[in-house]
Amino acid sequence: MPTFSAYDTTPLAYHLVGEGEPLICLPGGPMRASAYLGDLGGLSAVRQLVLLDLRGTGESAAPEDPSTYRCDRLVADVEALREHLGLDRIDLLAHSAGANLALLYAARHPERLRSLTLITPSTRAAGIEVTDQDMREAAELRSGEPWYAEARAAQEALLAGGPFAELWPAVRPLTYGRWDDTARA
Repeated sequence: MPTFSAYDTTPLAYHLVGEGEPLICLPGGPMRASAYLGDLGGLSAVRQLVLLDLRGTGESAAPEDPSTYRCDRLVADVEALREHLGLDRIDLLAHSAGANLALLYAARHPERLRSLTLITPSTRAAGIEVTDQDMREAAELRSGEPWYAEARAAQEALLAGGPFAELWPAVRPLTYGRWDDTARA
């Protein structure tokens, strides 16, 4: 597993999957290790995926200063990776919450970006405001699922300010297109 030093000397890790033109990949989460991206459904057959473990995740070290976890400060980590790889311009792919970081990178370093791909970006990254009613209506589309009643009750409790860690496992099926064995894993 290759590593490089971030702007504040925090050691960061990345994983190389496949061969070809490098594609820097930012995981979602927020703050998930990049391993779940795998080979991105076979994309590694035509591109070398550079899967970055953000600070404090996966094989990357936790920073001394916890304020450096802020998304706007992680932009410098992506830039340090670009420099470490010796690339003038990068192709950047980001999943879910990683899209926030990718868009901040694009805004700060447009001259360093060749392409930007956002996979299921968070609504915040796409500039879309989602209301509680929007979430309820989207959940209703899943009303035929066997887990629906439990998930909706937990969603309502969460929207009312209930404890995230306690409620999230029951709400989670609502965040997947299919809640099957693969999604649960």
